[in-house]
Amino acid sequence: MKQSRGPLILHAIFWGVIFLFIIVVSMLDKEVHTTKDYFLSFFVFGILNVSVFYINYIFLIPSLIKKRKKYWLYIISFLLLIVVAAFVKTVIAVLNPDELLHYTNMEGKKAEMSVNNFALNRVFVLGFFLVSSCIIKFTIDWFASERIQRNLESERREMELQFLKSQLNPHFLFNSLNNIYSLAYQKSDKTADAIMKLSEIMRYMIYESNTPTVALSKEVDYLTSYIELQKIRFKDGAYIELTLNGEIDNQKIVPLMLISFVENAFKHGVVTDPAEPVRINIIANQKILHFSVINKKNQQNKDAQGGVGLTNVERRLQLVYPERYKLNVVNSATHYTCELMIDI
Repeated sequence: MKQSRGPLILHAIFWGVIFLFIIVVSMLDKEVHTTKDYFLSFFVFGILNVSVFYINYIFLIPSLIKKRKKYWLYIISFLLLIVVAAFVKTVIAVLNPDELLHYTNMEGKKAEMSVNNFALNRVFVLGFFLVSSCIIKFTIDWFASERIQRNLESERREMELQFLKSQLNPHFLFNSLNNIYSLAYQKSDKTADAIMKLSEIMRYMIYESNTPTVALSKEVDYLTSYIELQKIRFKDGAYIELTLNGEIDNQKIVPLMLISFVENAFKHGVVTDPAEPVRINIIANQKILHFSVINKKNQQNKDAQGGVGLTNVERRLQLVYPERYKLNVVNSATHYTCELMIDI
């Protein structure tokens, strides 16, 4: 319904302006007109004007320009339509000269318009309606095309986001199950706790993150649960410093946006060195989120296959926060630093 209202409103405005113009001109015209004069001038000629407008709008433009791209044929048809309609009006005027060719001049005397002048005048009037028809048609088609492009782009982005998210969840699950497998293989007492933590995390990922945005506080709780899950698998302890500053409450963020940076630190970093713990810092206010992860690199823990996590999250940032984020990654010889700033 909303898509069909725009063209109707534009047409109504155009014809409303034309009708108002006719009324104003009629009120300013002091000449006395007969009923037949009004009938021929406004009804008969009005039907011709409307017919020319919509023949061009409904048939000529869609058929010759939009569909067939026959521009020269359209120009010929355009001019022919004007000539035929002007000829019909001129014939009607010749057959009814008293009503259509006679008028009162500035001096108040009766005068007669020549047939040629009348025909030329009709050509300009018909040209106005045809040009107006073109302007309205191309304007409506342009807005319709823009709307279709926006919808297609929105659908494309949504499909890509869903695809990226579908990659992220199995990626996280794969790594977590590997960790739990290691605990189970070692017959660790922590296996049950790890499974419970994973269950809580998967509940968030499956049920609570299926919205465009979530509260930042929930995303932080999710990160905290993930860190606790990862700590379980380290016998000698894992050293993580999570620092929260500012207002971490109901600000909205795209879900699962931060996890890949933390996961990357556990996967490729040293987390068992108390002198150099993994430092995760979150600073937030109502407008800006600053998130950073710094970890010492584990030179012996190389991922031969590479990970989809960081590539995935950077693509998601480009899609959902265009021109609203800054991502700085520093990969030095000993440390790996990720800094992300988002205008939330």
